[in-house]
Amino acid sequence: MIGDILTLNCGSSSVKFAVFDAGAPDAPAQITGKIAGIGRAPTFQARDANGQLHTPDPLNALTPTHTHEDLIPRLLEWLVQQRGAHPLRMVGHRVVHGGKTYTEPTRITPEVMAALDALCPLAPLHQPHNLAAIRAVAAWQPDIPQIACFDTAFHQTQDRIQTLFALPRALGDEGIVRYGFHGLSYAYIASILPRHLGMRAEGRVIAAHLGNGASMCAMEGRKSKATTMGFTALDGLVMGRRCGTLDPGVILYLMQSKGMSAADVETLLYRKSGLLGVSGISNNMHDLELSHAPEAREAINLFVSRAARTLAGLIPTIGGLDAVVFTAGIGENSAPVRAAICAQLNWLGLHLDPDANARGDVKISAPNSAIDVLVLPTDEEAVIANACRAELAI
Repeated sequence: MIGDILTLNCGSSSVKFAVFDAGAPDAPAQITGKIAGIGRAPTFQARDANGQLHTPDPLNALTPTHTHEDLIPRLLEWLVQQRGAHPLRMVGHRVVHGGKTYTEPTRITPEVMAALDALCPLAPLHQPHNLAAIRAVAAWQPDIPQIACFDTAFHQTQDRIQTLFALPRALGDEGIVRYGFHGLSYAYIASILPRHLGMRAEGRVIAAHLGNGASMCAMEGRKSKATTMGFTALDGLVMGRRCGTLDPGVILYLMQSKGMSAADVETLLYRKSGLLGVSGISNNMHDLELSHAPEAREAINLFVSRAARTLAGLIPTIGGLDAVVFTAGIGENSAPVRAAICAQLNWLGLHLDPDANARGDVKISAPNSAIDVLVLPTDEEAVIANACRAELAI
């Protein structure tokens, strides 16, 4: 299979991208990179397969006024220059919400786009940007096939009870259920667990995707059994700017007594809460760890406490615990946060090796720990690329 696969992963303020050889499933990406800080102070970085850093002229002079729609065509043109004569076979996209309909990677058509547009209110920070990238590619080269890979799809293996809210049955039948997110990340972690855990990979594992967006997933047999995010990506853990689990009565109070509109509440819960809201300083865990402000320490402690309590609460859904996996930006890079979460779980027989944790080793549990604890970088782009290869092989 000659040619390349491009993956695009658009967040609320970023575009991550990678170029893979369509005919080499086990080969690393030829080019990886990210446009970060969109809407504030955009920056661009790209690396080749050898880790060589590239700072391309065509994407210099980025400004706060540049949007995803402005930047993606410029990125595509730069990639043409980098790839030379290699044909682009397919573009694969991370799409956060697939609803009840889309549970597998799906070829993009006008009908699919219309259905995904309708889901934008359920993932307002991500879904519109995911779809903007699809439209940008279609405008650039209409004949290139595109597929969407859904964060919700990995959680389709959950029992019905794990997906229900205690609301009138008719609302659940309409689709107001727990979907779960970060599925591409969990799919990648599930795929590499046997390398690190052997047969224990098929056991009872909780993966903690801790980043600016944060969630956990309880797996058994490397399948999702329960997860912390629900109908939207607001539920569950404390996040960078999102509140996580919240008494719904607070929303009623804000609207009825504070006079806030639905739009005001949406902005508050999605953009002004979480680590940023509690600390009043930053949504970035590293910045808070460097701060001496008591508000920063309180935000970190709340993040840790909610994470430990939530992890413990997932254990009954899988009947025990064999391993914990930390991944994503905070999970992979913050040894203090990992240590603090695990310290609250010592009663499970879970114990860290402090030196291994400080080094960021793959296995950070102590020899006497009853539960394995791993730190594994996630790779959503590799999952998307493999979905594209499967689609091309049909």
